[in-house]
Amino acid sequence: MVVAVGRLLPWRAVGAGAVGGLLVVGVPRWLSGEVDPWLGLNLLRAAALVFALGLAFLLDDPARQLTTPVPTRRWARTGLRVALVAPVAAVWWTAALLLVPAGARPPLGPVTLEAGATVALALAAATAAVRFTQEPEPGPSVAAGLLTLALLAPALIPSRWDLFVPPGDPAWAAAHVRWAVVLTTAVLMGAACAPEPVRGLRWRRAVS
Repeated sequence: MVVAVGRLLPWRAVGAGAVGGLLVVGVPRWLSGEVDPWLGLNLLRAAALVFALGLAFLLDDPARQLTTPVPTRRWARTGLRVALVAPVAAVWWTAALLLVPAGARPPLGPVTLEAGATVALALAAATAAVRFTQEPEPGPSVAAGLLTLALLAPALIPSRWDLFVPPGDPAWAAAHVRWAVVLTTAVLMGAACAPEPVRGLRWRRAVS
């Protein structure tokens, strides 16, 4: 099953997000040679978003209508896809961090929390799209929605709930408590949407 699921993964989309994210971090450094801490933080935030846009395609399955009535539950197939791409994501994030000069690198724990929350939002949205729609490839819609949310968030979020604060700001710790809430909510939403709908389970039992 691992081999079969691995072959179905949209590696091109994931790879494009990974390469694009590394370019976001690396190109400014190559061009100017200087990166300050505020720029380094925003480059990593942008890189995490680009990578998350690639992961929005992770659950795309052109043969979804054929793979739905199979013995393996959807939550297991979804979890396996996430597990297969997790090592790639870890290696990618390490490379992105190393591309930022040590003097401009933000605190690793908080910025990794931000990246994890961004990726979790993308995966949760993809899982919800698979559960509540019949679209076999919801990736483009999920990616467009995530990008729109990211662009509008700074303007829509009240200043007292700001997520995008610089290191050293008095609101830095509180902002990352909110990031933790975003991550937890996204993980719980993804877990809730991973199983098949009850109606789908009943239909499958009737067919069998």
